Amino acid sequence: MTSLLKLENCKVRYGAVEAVRGINLEIRKGEIVALLGANGAGKSSTMNAIAGLTPVAEGKVWFEGRDITDLDPEEIPISGLTLSPEGRRVFGTLSVDDNLRMGAYAIRDKASIQTARERVFDLFPILAERRNQYAGTLSGGQQQMLAIGRALMCNPRLLLLDEPSLGLAPLIVEQVFVLIEKLRDEGSTIFLVEQNVTGALQIADRAYMMASGLIRSEGTAEEMRTGDMAASYLVGH
Repeated sequence: MTSLLKLENCKVRYGAVEAVRGINLEIRKGEIVALLGANGAGKSSTMNAIAGLTPVAEGKVWFEGRDITDLDPEEIPISGLTLSPEGRRVFGTLSVDDNLRMGAYAIRDKASIQTARERVFDLFPILAERRNQYAGTLSGGQQQMLAIGRALMCNPRLLLLDEPSLGLAPLIVEQVFVLIEKLRDEGSTIFLVEQNVTGALQIADRAYMMASGLIRSEGTAEEMRTGDMAASYLVGH
């Protein structure tokens, strides 16, 4: 499979604190890859560094063979990589439709925006029903659907999902994971950060286990399900 994303010895610092301590990972085209670990492991810092929201202190981020380490955050989606952030962060005082339009800010062709919006509505019929409703009045699960839909509006070649199951009821979590699988089956490549190890390993092709800012283990989802580190993590969660 073709490599879409590579991190080479990436470090992220907040002042004197080194949150990510020199990691290497790779995402290949057509995969779901999960980055797993407990709170404070460095997962979201890694995701934010890829998306340009947090500076990379050392190392390189490569996307489709291009060095994007120092690109401005608004340039990253234009390059074909978008983030659905932890905590959803929808624009509560804007309608569902306006939130989706915000996700398409890098697209100038109105026909392409309409096509992308129709795809989102096909994936999330409830959003089509509530397209004129304020996003802040949606349920948590619907807001998560909107956050993912907004990230899809740029037709990304790599979709970053940061804790998409966080704070959702178990039934909604299951629906979100089914949707992520569907996106992969339709050709999307997905990098998924999750604390829900069991759910993530059910849908991922490969996974990395992160702790204290380092990648501690990696392998196929099956290997990670049966490996010592994943097993010990699952016992505690």
